[in-house]
Amino acid sequence: MDWKAIVKSVAPTLGAALGGPVAGTAVKFLAGALLGDEKATEQDIANTILTASPKQLLELRNLDNQFKLKMRELDIDVYRLEVEDRKSARQMGIKGGLKAQMVLSFMFIGGYFALTFSLFSGEIILTPAIEKTGTLMLGVITGAIPMILQFWFGSSQGSKEKTQAMAKP
Repeated sequence: MDWKAIVKSVAPTLGAALGGPVAGTAVKFLAGALLGDEKATEQDIANTILTASPKQLLELRNLDNQFKLKMRELDIDVYRLEVEDRKSARQMGIKGGLKAQMVLSFMFIGGYFALTFSLFSGEIILTPAIEKTGTLMLGVITGAIPMILQFWFGSSQGSKEKTQAMAKP
């Protein structure tokens, strides 16, 4: 399970910050608040989040409010930064700077479907010696498909709603 996804669901402001340009600030804040050591690693934070009790997750939600206040004091809008970060990537696409990404995306998705078809048609047979490794690799490749789609089409309806809410005065 992804620890950042847990943070995003329990503490949305911290979760947004972890995925954007102020990720370092968010990691340092979590390390200090959760572990009492601002120099703790992301892996230390991940271990803490992944093994957190419901009480600790409630504490994480409270930390989200503290982080919001800290960001307000610094005049930083985490959600606006997140949107601007994605917007700049999309602007690059409008200017025609994404040819390499287009080619790689096409090759990856085409290769994925060719491999999947070959496996299900019986053209490729996984021997018992490589079955576990092959299944694992297929799972990893399958997990990358949503990332490619998110890059080209946006992340989610929730993100769109957040962007619309930010545009309102």
